[in-house]
This record gives sequence, structure tokens and C-alpha cells, in this order.
Amino acid sequence: MAMANLRNSLSSLPLKQPTQSTLAFSTRIMTSSASRNPNPTQDQLRLRQVPELDAVETGRVVSQCFERYYTSTTVKRNGKGISIVWFRNDLRVLDNEALFKAWFSSDMVLPVYCVDPRLFQTTYHFGFPKTGALRGQFLIECLADLRKNLMNRGLNLMIQLGKPEEIIPSLAKSFGAHTVYAQRETCSEEVNVENMVRKRLRKLVLSSSSSSSLPSKDEFVIPNSSKSPMLQLIWGTTMYHLDDIPFNSSSIPDVYTQFRKSVEAKSKVRGCIKIPASLGPPPSVDDWGCVPSIDQLGLESQKVNKGMKFVGGESAALGRVCEYFWKKDLLRVYKETRNGMLGPDYSTKFSPWLASGSLSPRYIYEEVKRYERERQANDSTYWVLFELIWRDYFRFISLKYGNTLFHLGGPRKVEHKWSQDQKLFESWRDGCTGYPLIDANMKELTATGFMSNRGRQIVCSFLVRDMGIDWRIGAEWFETCLLDYDPCSNYGNWTYGAGVGNDPREDRYFSIPKQAQTYDPEGEYVAYWLPQLQALPKDKRNFPGSSYTEQVVPLKFGNMNPNRYQNRASTRRRTNFRAKQATRLVQQ
Repeated sequence: MAMANLRNSLSSLPLKQPTQSTLAFSTRIMTSSASRNPNPTQDQLRLRQVPELDAVETGRVVSQCFERYYTSTTVKRNGKGISIVWFRNDLRVLDNEALFKAWFSSDMVLPVYCVDPRLFQTTYHFGFPKTGALRGQFLIECLADLRKNLMNRGLNLMIQLGKPEEIIPSLAKSFGAHTVYAQRETCSEEVNVENMVRKRLRKLVLSSSSSSSLPSKDEFVIPNSSKSPMLQLIWGTTMYHLDDIPFNSSSIPDVYTQFRKSVEAKSKVRGCIKIPASLGPPPSVDDWGCVPSIDQLGLESQKVNKGMKFVGGESAALGRVCEYFWKKDLLRVYKETRNGMLGPDYSTKFSPWLASGSLSPRYIYEEVKRYERERQANDSTYWVLFELIWRDYFRFISLKYGNTLFHLGGPRKVEHKWSQDQKLFESWRDGCTGYPLIDANMKELTATGFMSNRGRQIVCSFLVRDMGIDWRIGAEWFETCLLDYDPCSNYGNWTYGAGVGNDPREDRYFSIPKQAQTYDPEGEYVAYWLPQLQALPKDKRNFPGSSYTEQVVPLKFGNMNPNRYQNRASTRRRTNFRAKQATRLVQQ
């Protein structure tokens, strides 16, 4: 189907009948739209591209990365015929096990990406767009870069519009493919698609020439006695492999700390997959399809004019790792700066590429270990891996709890009466709550598709604790907006923050005055996103009183008096200083 027909195909697909709450929220949805330096300069506050490397430098970095991961010895292919690589949320060449296994088990590989119209429909409960314009553009850039990197290694990327369960079996039949390789997913929507693809493949019968092309001795491929194309799902989304963690899916610890300590003590991270320099030849294809434009996805173009503009694709991802770890040497201080909120350099910013699969978590692990060997190992180098284990944890928890991750009561089946007040939600969504720290974070999300980890925790706590709003509304709005959306991390974090997930502290609460005083003490972040606050004294920007928008709800705990938190912070600094001095005396 031609890409220009996407809008028609979107409108022709059956949709769920909207509930009253769905209509209430969806009808008005589009009506509105400290880095290391405690005092960022104007240069730091301009629109920043992430990564900041130019095309020449990015190309050099990509070439060096791939050269390190080419096989040092000649690897001979151990199969015949054609295999298909069905790309999903693994839009990369480096450390892509499905791609390597497809190459190893065949004479030719057909890489395919299906632009599934269901990704551009609406969220389950509240009718928001499942994919917003900024993530749509990011996806387009990822596909263009994947095609380029495949072509540089002797392949190409077929891009087709439609449902994978229709496209993949049709291609398998047309090309006589013996196996379809794909990354395994864990959440129901993706798993349902996998099951439909597998079911339709089983109905196909390969010709004798195709079925005999299966390798007789292939450590990767199960012999295909049915003579139908097989679907081989490969685990490739986490740093620790599913088969290597010290528990099965039903016994995964509910508490993150227990999970982390177990995998750190009993599991090892597998090495990245080595690939040959050439993955060709591709099969003969008349029409490889085009990378879609934003309007062909049924979305309106949205430009990023402020904050950070992320560049999609594996090349940008590898460039960012090089930039953050090696060029700027920011890994050295990551733990100290990771709770910043302004600028591109307070944290790694790897998450958009991890979510799209443009960047392998195992590659990050190996770069951290290389940094520790060549420069230094400290708390910051460990803390990057600590955060990657959090990501693993939510992925494995989704295996354990399935769709309860998306239910109102969460995995713990908590009974709680939530509000679905539309006006309150819209004030949160649009950054008009009267609390500068909340409003600035929400405006950054709308403008860039990104929000700091600290900001996400704060706005989640405010929505569910102070406003009492149904946490699923916030989760679905994040699903629309985030560049780094993936269902496991997004809904895992929201259930965690709402007290219906696996947080051992069920009543976790983020005090806005305290968070503002700690993480934006001079109001640089809020003044950047809320220019009307720039004229205020720095200590008043987060506490503007009547000179700012009226507060839509009172805080559940505390008030907007900054002095209380300044005094506490001073006391805490004095206590920490005395403790350090005492430690030094004991050591002496």
C-alpha cells in the first residue's frame, strides 16, 4: 500500500467505542498544545541538538564503533535460502542478534519494517494519540538512519505500510523465506501481533526448494519439520539477558533492590554480538518502499524551538555515547549531576534511543567498562549501570504481571477512588497549575518530548497525590508525548509513583517546595520555561506568590514557604560537613 494512503487506512481501522471519559479528554486534547554549572549561560540555554556532533564527526564515530564490533575472524554462513528480519523496537545494526542470526542462517537477508497504523490510533482509556508528532519524527529519523547503516553493509530496508501479521507472511510466501527473526516483546499489544504473525506463518507451506534451504546443523535454527516459515523471537531489550537472571518470570522480586542485588551477584552481562563487515547480498526487490514523511503518518509537523532537539537513529545514539562519555567526559560526574533539569549535559539522555532500540544497553555497558579501564571507575560509572538495571527491572516485571501493569489498581490491585476531573488534568497537561516547577516541566514535555527523571517523579506525584487524578491519564499523556516511551518503563514508573506498583513506600510524596529548593534553587529552570518569571529575584521564581498564576489545588503536605526548606538544607549541609570531618579524623 502506498504511504500516501496512510491517513485513509488509519480512519478505516476499527476503533473502540469511546467512553464518556474518553470523549471528555480526547475532544479537547489538542486545543493547546541544574546542569553542572549552577548558573547556566545564555549559550547553554539556547536550543541544543542532542548529540551536538556534526555529520562528519558522527560519521567518524559510527565507523569506529562498527570497526570495534566486526568479527576478527571469518565467520561462515551456515544456511541457505532467504530469511527475514522483522525490525520492531530494535532499529539498529550494532548488537542486533536477530539480524546476525538471520544472516548466519541464510544466503540472503530481507530486512523489513512495518509502519503499523495501530501505532497512530488512540490510547486505550482516554483517547489521546498513541504517538505524538515529535516521536513520529524521531521514528522517521530512526528508519532513515537504519536504512543507511544497512546499505553501508550490503543490505537495504524494506518499508511497508500495514499490519505485520499481513505483511510478514505475505513476504515470507513471496520470497520463500524459511525463517522470520524478530525481537521478542513482553506487553500484550505487541505479543498479540507476534502470535498473529506466527499463526499465519504456520498456514503457509514452503516449496521443497525453500524448505530444503534450512541449514542442517545450525545452532540458531530449530529444524522446520512442518515446512512452514518459522518465527524466531530473540530476547534483545535488556542489559541482562532473560535466560541469565537467577529467577524465572513468576518469581522475579517485587522490590527493585532485591532484584538488583540478585542479578549483580549471580548474573553476567553478555557481550555485544560481533557482525561481519558485509551482511549482503539482499534478495532482488523491485520496490523497497520509502521512509514516510510526518504527514504520511497522519501527524502534523511540530518543530522544536526551545530546549533540546533529539536526533533519531543509531548513528546519533552512538554519537551521543561518544560525546557524553569520551568527548565531554561527563560520565565522571554523572551521579552528582543526574538530578539536574536544565540543558543536555546533566544526564546521559540515552533513553530515546534505548526506547526505539537504536542503542543497545549492552553496548552502553561495554562502553562504561571501557571507560573504567581507560580513565576511571567511580560511583558515577556504576550509577549509569544502576539506572540500566532499573530499566531491566521494569521490563522483567512486565513479564511477571502482564496487563495488570495497565489496570487502575496496578500489580498490587489497590482499591482507590481516583478523580477524572477534566479541568484539573488540563491545567496539569498545559502547565497552568500555578506551581512553577510543575508548569515548567510540563511545558518542556510538550515542546521537546523529553523531561528529566526528577521532573517525571515530581509531576507524577503532584497529579496523583495533590490533585488526586487517575494515574492512567498521566501515563497515557506521557505515552503520547515522550520520545523515550516504552510501555514497560512508562507504566512501571507510573504505577510506582501512584502507589499501585511495587514501590515499598506506598505513600511516596514529592514536596514541590522542597524539590524546587533542592534542584532549582535559583529558579533558572522555571525561568527558562516560564519567561514571565525571569524578572523576579532568583529566590522568588519558584515561590512567586500572587505575581504568578493562581494555584489550582492546595498542596497535600506543606506550603510554598521556601525559608523552611532553606533552613533544613543549611542544617543538612552542616551535618554532612561535620560527619566528613569526623571521618577524616578517624582515618588519620
